Amino acid sequence: MTLLEQFKSFKRPFWAANIMEMFERLAYYGVRVVIPIYIASSEDPHGLHFTHVQKGQIFAWWALFQSLVPMFTGGFADRYGYKKTIGVSISIKIAGYLLMATQREFYPFLGGCLMLATGTAIFKPGIQGTLVQGLNRKNSSVGWGVFYQLVNLGAFFGPPLAGFLHRLSWPHVFYGCAIIVSLNYLMLFAYKEVSSGGGVTGSPWEVIKLTFKEFMKPSLVIFILIMSGFWLMLNQLWDMLPNFIEDWIDTSKLVETLGLTPGLIVAQTNRGLQINQEWLINLNAGLIVLIMVPVAALTGKIRRLNSIILGIALASMGLVMSGYSMSGVFCIMGIVVFSIGEMASSPKMNEYLGVIAPEGKKALYLGYANVPLAIGWFYGSIAGGQVYEARGDKAVLALRFMREQLGFAPDVMANVPKTEAMAKLVTALGKTHSEVTQILWSFYTPYKLWYGFTAVGIAAAAGMIIYSQFAKKWAAVDA
Repeated sequence: MTLLEQFKSFKRPFWAANIMEMFERLAYYGVRVVIPIYIASSEDPHGLHFTHVQKGQIFAWWALFQSLVPMFTGGFADRYGYKKTIGVSISIKIAGYLLMATQREFYPFLGGCLMLATGTAIFKPGIQGTLVQGLNRKNSSVGWGVFYQLVNLGAFFGPPLAGFLHRLSWPHVFYGCAIIVSLNYLMLFAYKEVSSGGGVTGSPWEVIKLTFKEFMKPSLVIFILIMSGFWLMLNQLWDMLPNFIEDWIDTSKLVETLGLTPGLIVAQTNRGLQINQEWLINLNAGLIVLIMVPVAALTGKIRRLNSIILGIALASMGLVMSGYSMSGVFCIMGIVVFSIGEMASSPKMNEYLGVIAPEGKKALYLGYANVPLAIGWFYGSIAGGQVYEARGDKAVLALRFMREQLGFAPDVMANVPKTEAMAKLVTALGKTHSEVTQILWSFYTPYKLWYGFTAVGIAAAAGMIIYSQFAKKWAAVDA
C-alpha cells in the first residue's frame, strides 16, 4: 500500500481515538514537563521544595499506578467496552489535576499524582484498543506513526501552555490541564464504539485470571523485561534532564547568537538569559511531530524488532550526549539523536504487541505494553532521585563544597536552606554565578551520572538482539 492508500484506510474511530489522545497528552505533558521543577527546584520560590529523593518516590509510585493498572484495565476494556472505560478515565484524571492544584504537603500531593496516574491507566487501553482494531499488517507501521505523531503534537504544545499558565500561578497549570482533558467528554459524542472481537468474556474475576494467564507466556515475559531497561533509560529525559538543564546547561551563547529576548522561550536567570528548560525538552516532541510519519514509513520496511534495537541504541547515545557538556548546543544535539531513537523504537513496541496479540485480546496485550514502563520508570525514578540528589543537584553540591573545601562548620551549613546555597557560595568565592557553576561542574563532574543509565539502555539493545533471533523461530513471528 502507498502512504496515501494507508491514510485512506483509517476509519472514523481511528481518528476519534487519535484526537482524544492528543487532548489527553496536551494536558498530561503540560504538567509532566514542568512538574520536576515544581516538585524539587531550589530556585523556584513558589515550588514545593521537596528533595530529589522525594521527587523520585513520587515518580516511582506514579509509574506503578499508571503502568501496572493497564494490565487489568486492558482486559476490562475488551470485556465491557472501550467507550465506557474512556469516559470513566476522564473523570478520574480531572479529579487528579484538581488535587495537584490544591495540595502542597507530600502525601496529599502524591495522592493527586496517583489519581491522575490511575485515570491515565484506564484511558490508554481503550484508546489503543480502538486504534489496533482499525489496523492491519499492511498499515500498522504508519498507523502507529500517526498515533505517536498526534500524541507528540499534544506534548509539543503542552510546555508553552504550562509556561503561560505558570506565569499566572502554579495552580493555574493544573486547573488549565483539567479543563483541557474535559474536552474529551465532547469527543465521546463523535466516538463510535468499536468491538474488541469478543475474546475476553466472563466475570471481573475471570477477566483478572485471563490477564495473568496470558501474561505468563515466556516470550512475552522476556520481551517485557528487556523493554524495562529501555524505559528506565528513556524516562530520564523527562524526569531528570529538566533539573539538569536548569542547574548546569548554559544556553546564553545560543540566545545571543539567535538574538532572543526575554519572553515565552527565554528567561532572565542568575546566569543571564537562558532558554527555558521546557523548550529544550520540547524539541523532542517537536521533532516527532515533524518527522514521525516519514520515520514510520522507513522503519515499516524492516523487521519490527530490528527497528526497536536501532532505536534503543540511538536513544541511549542521545541521552548521554544531552548531559555530557554544559553547552546548550551539545545538549540540543543529544536530544535530537535521542528523539530519532525514540521514534524508531517506542511506537514499534506497541505495534509488535498489537500484531502478536490474539483476536479479541488487543487491549489486553496493549495493557501489557505498560508493564515495562512500570518497571523501568519505577526503578529509574528511585535510582534517578538518589543519584541526582547526591551527584547532580547544584544546590546540594554548593553546600558540600562550602563544607568540604571552604571549611564551613557543619552546624552553620545545617541552617543554610538549599534555596540560598548558591548565593552564599557566590559571596564566599567572590565570583559570578556562572563562574561558580563552572567550578562545581569541574570539581564534581555531574555529567558522569548519565553513564549508568546509558549502560542500561545499551544492555537492553543487546538483549533485544538475542531475543530477535529466537523470535524468528516462534509461531508468532515478527511479521
